[in-house]
Amino acid sequence: MAGLDKDIWIIANWKSNKTISEALDWVSIVGPQIPKKDNLKIVVCPAFSVLSELKKAITVGAYPIMLGSQDLSPFEQGAYTGEESASLIKQFVDLAILGHSERRKNFAETDDMVEKKFKQALENNITPLVCIQSEETPIPQNCNMVAYEPIWAISTGLVNTPGVGKADTPEDANKVAKAIRQKYGNNLEVIYGGSVNSQNVKGFITQGDIGGVLVGNASLNPEEFVRICNLM
Repeated sequence: MAGLDKDIWIIANWKSNKTISEALDWVSIVGPQIPKKDNLKIVVCPAFSVLSELKKAITVGAYPIMLGSQDLSPFEQGAYTGEESASLIKQFVDLAILGHSERRKNFAETDDMVEKKFKQALENNITPLVCIQSEETPIPQNCNMVAYEPIWAISTGLVNTPGVGKADTPEDANKVAKAIRQKYGNNLEVIYGGSVNSQNVKGFITQGDIGGVLVGNASLNPEEFVRICNLM
């Protein structure tokens, strides 16, 4: 959207979706259509298994897309079976989503665990995006970016699909973002996550205290994600 003089983050969270071939098809459609603007920061967070091939495709295509991970280990590399350490994935990613509500719910992830992951990200020059579910969710010291995602709005961002829930209103989301920034400092970037799509994204990114969006289901559709990005 013309007239925005702030950095805007559009972060796609694919969750547990897309094979390598599906991911490459997505980036072949999205990459050439992403607007190249200095203040627009596009990040795609796929499954760990896709990171390497997607990194190659983005580099070869010279697309204005950064890669992120949906999580990372609270431990350094070593004898931690099944974990993906920050030191191993930093060759692929610039950002990591930490403390998503699905991690907290399905894997009993605690605030203490998020804090450990946050420190691992910082030590490996990965930008941590800490997900918070309310104003009361603790935010690690020296955190620069959080995603406000009300639990009741998660995983419902399907376009033209009745009965799947709805996003928070931009005005209410902005009130929460403003309160968080007043508490932790105005240098904290707050983005909104929860049922974001091309039909409602303008309302969020034009709010004074919201610096972008975390897009879930709607980001899986390449045409829909392009629509979202081209509205900036």
